[in-house]
Formats: sequence, structure tokens, C-alpha cells
Amino acid sequence: MKTKIVRELVLTFLIFALSVSAFGLGTNQETHGTEHGGTEKKFDASSFILDHVVDSHEWHIITIGEGAGEKHIALYLPVILYSREKGLDVFSSKKLAHGHVYKGYRLEEEGDFKGKILNVNAAGVADTENRPLDFSVTKTVVGMIFAAIVGLWIFLSLARSYKKSGISHPRGIQSFLEPVVLFIRDDIALPNIGEHKYEKYMPYLLSVFFFILLNNIMGLIPFPPPFGANVTGNIGVTFVLALFTFLITQFSGNKNHWKHVFAAPGVPTWLLPIMIPVELIGLISKPFALMIRLFANITAGHIIVLSLICLIFIFDSVWVSPVSIIFVVFMDCIELFVAFLQAYIFTLLSALFIGMATAEEHH
Repeated sequence: MKTKIVRELVLTFLIFALSVSAFGLGTNQETHGTEHGGTEKKFDASSFILDHVVDSHEWHIITIGEGAGEKHIALYLPVILYSREKGLDVFSSKKLAHGHVYKGYRLEEEGDFKGKILNVNAAGVADTENRPLDFSVTKTVVGMIFAAIVGLWIFLSLARSYKKSGISHPRGIQSFLEPVVLFIRDDIALPNIGEHKYEKYMPYLLSVFFFILLNNIMGLIPFPPPFGANVTGNIGVTFVLALFTFLITQFSGNKNHWKHVFAAPGVPTWLLPIMIPVELIGLISKPFALMIRLFANITAGHIIVLSLICLIFIFDSVWVSPVSIIFVVFMDCIELFVAFLQAYIFTLLSALFIGMATAEEHH
């Protein structure tokens, strides 16, 4: 049974990661805007924090020099755009860096469309009505793809270990992953879904747990790329994760589940027109809470750590560094705990919602 679960998990994890990469992106994209000038600029903590928290078409590594002589070292990612007038365009995001216009496109660095790629005319006026479809590979996409590769490598290694040694005393990577898999099975899936139905949901629960965990941990490592991407702090990604749970829950719902939505037992008939909308709102509010909880907790942790680092530059004093670094290390330890906790909570609540939808009526 373990070999079957691992085999299904590998397939589900691959499909799951590719689906999130395809549909979970397109919101909240930002770039590192840079102003050139000969005078020294005051350190802007808010811009520094936002540039590191939000998504981007480039992976900024370091800026060398100041003023007109400053040089930016970055990993520029592919831009993939489609519009009816121009068709498909694929090029490096370096072409759009620092406000440059390329093939009639410009990456906005300020305003309501900051971080979005817009069509511009010969006069440099952006067309905000007819925006191209943006399928670009951003920091979030690279982070997710790398997490998927790491996850597949881990689980394929686990599958080979089981194939080689069979069901025996766990060794190597088995000794680390098997207790986690058994924990999710025995303490999350079985109690919430039931022993007769839990097996077919195990691949999804394991996939979502390790996908969130890997991206949370990778987001704590600031350098080098592809580490440091705030994947689970992207509202588009958490939206798709919650959407998967919502769809699985509703498609798994039995007669009893829908009966409680549209004809709750014990509720007078005259009260149903009020209760049905409330129940339908409840179906949506559950995955909505999943989405916001994961997004808010991960983003808040990154903002706090970056704010503590910014104190060094705000006070412009080396004496602030020891205090700031101590608090940063403390917050990183808390964030590491939150990385595991949020993966656990998302998986637990997903199993709970699925169990509620598949529970049989008790007399």
C-alpha cells in the first residue's frame, strides 16, 4: 500500500505543481524600479520591503555603485506576451528593465498598473484598456518549478527506496519522510475523512503539505536564486491552492452534504430562503479563509524580518546592527516554525472540509 501511495503521490505532485504554475500567477506582479540621479537618495524602507515581498519579472541580486554609475546585477526572466494585434512575443525582461520600451511594450514602474506590462504608442502613452495576456515566467513561477523539482526528486528517491527494500525498517530518506507521511495519514486523513475513504485523498493531502512546506522553507533562504521567492505569500498562488480544496470538497460531497446546504434538517420551510444563501456563503468562506490565512502569515513574517533589517539603514548606524541581527535570527526561527505550522493547518483544514462533505448521515 505504501508503494501505491508513493506512486500516486509522485503523479499528483507533478500535476498539482504544474497546475498551480499555470493558473496561480498573474496577480500581484512588481518589479524593482530604479531612479538614476547624481545625488544620494534617502533610503526608502517601504519600497525596499515591497520590492522583496511582491513578485517580479527579474531576480535582483545586487546593485553596485551609486548615481549615474550604479550597475544592477540581476537574473532576467523570460517575458511571454500575447495580444490580438501583435500575436505571441517572447523576450528577456532585460529589454523592459528601468522603463525601457521594447516592441511597443513597457513595464510600468509606478501608478495603479505598477508591475504590469502595457502596450504603449509612439508618444509613450500606455493603453490601459487593451492589455496583453501575460504568461511570463516570474520569480514566483521559478520558485514553484524548483520546489516541484525538489519534491519530485525526494519522492522518486523514496519510491526507489521502497522498491528496493520493500516494507522494512526505514533507512536513509525513508527515515525522515515516512514519519511525516504516517503522521498525515494517521493524525490528519484518518480522523477527519474516515478509514474507508481517506486513501484516495492521501495523494492530494501529501502534495499540498509538501508543496507548501517546500515553498515556505525556500522563501526563508534569501540567496541565491531560485531561493528567496515569496511563493506562498502570493495571493494568486494561495487562491489556487484553496480553489483545489474547494473543488475537491464539492465534487466529493455526497447527498447528505447537499441536503444540509439546500434543506437543512430541522429548519422550518419558511426559513430556507434565508438559510440557503448563508450555507452557500459558508461553502465559499471556508476556502477563502484558507487562502487569506496562508497568504497573510507568510507575507507578514517576511515583512517583519525585512523591517528589522531596514532599521540598520534607517538609523544609518553600525551600532544598531547587533540588535537588529539578533531579532532577525529570532524571527527566522519563528518563521521556520510557521512554515511547518501553515503547511499543517492548510492540510488539516482541507481534510476536515473533505470529511464534512463526505460524512454519512447519522440516525
